[in-house]
Amino acid sequence: MTTSRIIATSIILLSLLLICSSVAWAETEVGKVTHLSGPLFAKKADGSTRALSINSVVEQADTLVTEKKTYARIKFTDNSEINMRPGTQLTLAQYNFDQAKPTEDKVIFNVVKGGMRAITGLIGKRGDRDSYKVMTETATVGIRGTTYECKICEGNCGSIPNGLYLFVLEGIINVSNAAGSQDLNAGQHLYVQTAGSIPRILPGNPGIDFTLPTVVADSPKDGEAKKVDPGCVVR
Repeated sequence: MTTSRIIATSIILLSLLLICSSVAWAETEVGKVTHLSGPLFAKKADGSTRALSINSVVEQADTLVTEKKTYARIKFTDNSEINMRPGTQLTLAQYNFDQAKPTEDKVIFNVVKGGMRAITGLIGKRGDRDSYKVMTETATVGIRGTTYECKICEGNCGSIPNGLYLFVLEGIINVSNAAGSQDLNAGQHLYVQTAGSIPRILPGNPGIDFTLPTVVADSPKDGEAKKVDPGCVVR
């Protein structure tokens, strides 16, 4: 074999290795579907889509999409959970969890629309305090180990003004955007009108219904959470 052919072959093999490595990263298992009441899909960056069912694997970089009447519960490898409401679309933009490497923890959820309630796991409770973030068009949510709900109203909440609403059941979250930053403690509600509005604490629930159906309701060990039936909707 000539030198040029050897070089060409080496380049091809190296390219294949890099492609395989990229695919392996993109398809890293990060969790599984534990509860489901209807169609749930996972979309890839290349446009491909696969239908998910109970015990289906959720992978790095998936965009999860629920149909109009679908509720879904996903449990992640760090023992965190999200409860998706009908019409939800969220992307697992980044997820890194290694039991032995807490300083490398990282999760970023990009919530595009739909609904989600979050119960955090080890990411956000150990290592870097800023290792867990939820991104929306209105604000960024960071947590300190918690259970929280949120909802963005866009003409779909009756007389309630449009904007982002958040409620914390347990722990604390930080809500920030270009206008400012605000910590929110257990039992408090917060409102952000736009991405340019300062996040502000409300005197109470403005009238948001955070109930969840029993198909994704909390288990008995979540006692307090089950009483208030929290939920999160971002549109």
